[in-house]
Amino acid sequence: MGNLSFLTYLSIEFCNFSGSIPSSLGNLTKLNVLRLSNSSLVGNIPHSLGNLVQLSHLVISRTQLTGQVPFRLVNLPQLSYLDLSHNLLSGEIKLENETLAIIGLNNNQLTGPITFGPMNLTNLRVLDLAVNKIHGQISNSIFNFKNLEFLYLFENYFNGTLEFDEFLKLKHLSELDISGNQLSLLIKETSAKATLQKFQVLGFSSCNLSEVPNFIRSQHELKNLNLSNNKIHGQVPEWMWNTSTTSLEVLDLSNNLLTGFSQHPIFLPWTSLQVLDLRSNFLQGSLPIPPVSTLYFFISNNLITGNMPELFCNLSSLQVLDLANNNLSGSLPRCFDNFAESLLVLDLRRNKFQGSIPETWINGSQLRIINFSQNKFQGQLPRLLAECTMLKVIDLSDNQFNDTFPFWLGHLSNLKVLRLRSNKFNGPMETPQTYFYKFPNIRILDISYNDFMGKLPLRLFENWKAKKLADEHMLTYIHESSDFQKKRYWFADVAWAAYTYSMVMTNKGNVVFYEKVQEVFTAIDFSSNRFVGEIPESIGNLKGVQLLNLSNNALTGHIPSSLGNLTELETLDFSQNNLSGEILQQLTQLTFLEVFSVSHNNLAGPILQGKQFDTFENSSFEGNPRLCGRTLTRKCENSNEPHSHPSISQESQDSGSPFEFGWKIVAIGYGFGFVVGVIIGQIVIARKYDWLMKTLRIRPLGGRRHRN
Repeated sequence: MGNLSFLTYLSIEFCNFSGSIPSSLGNLTKLNVLRLSNSSLVGNIPHSLGNLVQLSHLVISRTQLTGQVPFRLVNLPQLSYLDLSHNLLSGEIKLENETLAIIGLNNNQLTGPITFGPMNLTNLRVLDLAVNKIHGQISNSIFNFKNLEFLYLFENYFNGTLEFDEFLKLKHLSELDISGNQLSLLIKETSAKATLQKFQVLGFSSCNLSEVPNFIRSQHELKNLNLSNNKIHGQVPEWMWNTSTTSLEVLDLSNNLLTGFSQHPIFLPWTSLQVLDLRSNFLQGSLPIPPVSTLYFFISNNLITGNMPELFCNLSSLQVLDLANNNLSGSLPRCFDNFAESLLVLDLRRNKFQGSIPETWINGSQLRIINFSQNKFQGQLPRLLAECTMLKVIDLSDNQFNDTFPFWLGHLSNLKVLRLRSNKFNGPMETPQTYFYKFPNIRILDISYNDFMGKLPLRLFENWKAKKLADEHMLTYIHESSDFQKKRYWFADVAWAAYTYSMVMTNKGNVVFYEKVQEVFTAIDFSSNRFVGEIPESIGNLKGVQLLNLSNNALTGHIPSSLGNLTELETLDFSQNNLSGEILQQLTQLTFLEVFSVSHNNLAGPILQGKQFDTFENSSFEGNPRLCGRTLTRKCENSNEPHSHPSISQESQDSGSPFEFGWKIVAIGYGFGFVVGVIIGQIVIARKYDWLMKTLRIRPLGGRRHRN
């Protein structure tokens, strides 16, 4: 290709090319345009490209290029359009080319400094350095670029104090985003210049602001306003109701100290609004009603009370509704089927909703994630859930649902998470003879704290055998990305409104809140039910599982040797059963095992030694009178190990309780709040645990439970 000496235009984009950029391209000295974007190219940018003295457009974005950007390349004498965004480029850059009009270096690993030569870049209209690792203060040279229209510096490590009046020197500036740095922005409320300048985008997230900047009241053309992650307190100013009412598309006030709105009922006035993010404030009162144009509405982690207004049924385009962690109550409006065909995510977690789930909600639904956990829902599950073929997550934990196990969901090929924990589900779980689908892509199945009985339903996992989950989706989380994109300018888009699934689950002996759940995390929790019989050898087919909890059932027989095949296991809990036999040597193959408990069974013989088994405490084995070993008071025959005395924690252990004392306090503290949990902890120290359970009417966690 380097022999095409008369070539003026070369575009090779959206092709599956790999390898490095040939240095012979530097021979194409008549090139005006070079575009090599959206491919798998790797390696450094060849220095020979600095020979392309007639080049005006250079676009090598969304590849995997590394190393530094050659000085001669970015300062070619005719270059006006430079887009090297979405690569892995690093180091510093010095720009001295006054012909540049567009500079896109965003989404790389540049550390800076980014310096500008003595020439004034008077033609520069777009400067995008966002999402890099640039340190230090923002260069004062930027404020000399008189024709600059778009300036994006967000998500870097810029620091120091910055006066907003400096940006007002740029008379043509309409889009400014300095969010996600370590800056303190000073805004003079008396500045007359701020009222004259008209912005379309303002990004001031994490700028140490204590109030909504007053100059925004004069902005009537805003499309995107981001004031998240500041210290803005009090009510949302009343004057905002008259700001950019027909143009505003994105409003982000999340992670502040806001307490409410200035009017009730709250009908939000922005007629073009598509994304509204009010998460993690102290908002009180009833739910605000967003306009019908809204696609994504986030108001989780606030203090909102009352019922869900039926006016929400008018939001026929709604795709994400996140009301989690408020004080909302009452039943769900039956008219929600108005947006059943558009809704992707419905998160009502940790409220006080009650009643049943209306069947009509789900008719024709495109739902990906349903999270109704930690409410007071009752009744049976809507059978129309089986028609939601796009579902990835169904989380109904910590409610009062009363139903049998939903085998009829087994054909959902996209389902990764099914959580029914802490409800009133009941009955046997033996797989029906007519059952053909077995949850082919399930990652997390949590049915703990219910009243399931019979033998373990391991036929559910016959398809698990061939999976190599650890190789999939590395370092990604279960989430739902929006298809809404805010256009910044013609070569870069920014996606908004990504929703990430979170959950509460028992892991490693504690109740753990997962703010994000990795795609590779796999867990099976059948604990605290009434399962009987032996653990079959086929359990060794569950390769890839990281958490396996069968505790607090009535299982009998031996520990199967096939468990040695589960080499990804990190947590294994068989405590509070009736298992017998020895702890088999094959378990030493579980080199990732961090938590292991077989306490309160009928096991015999020596405990294992070596590798991770030397790290497990006495509590992992206690309650098995015929076990012996160096960590226990009972020595094995022919052992030279010294006789050890029980620890204080052992002596205080209630042998009839399902878990050790520390776990009880964590669980109770979680349910009643931290401060109350501490107080209860002191009561338990002073009084008997049984007295506490009876007084607070808490259902015991261990042993067989009987329904009235």
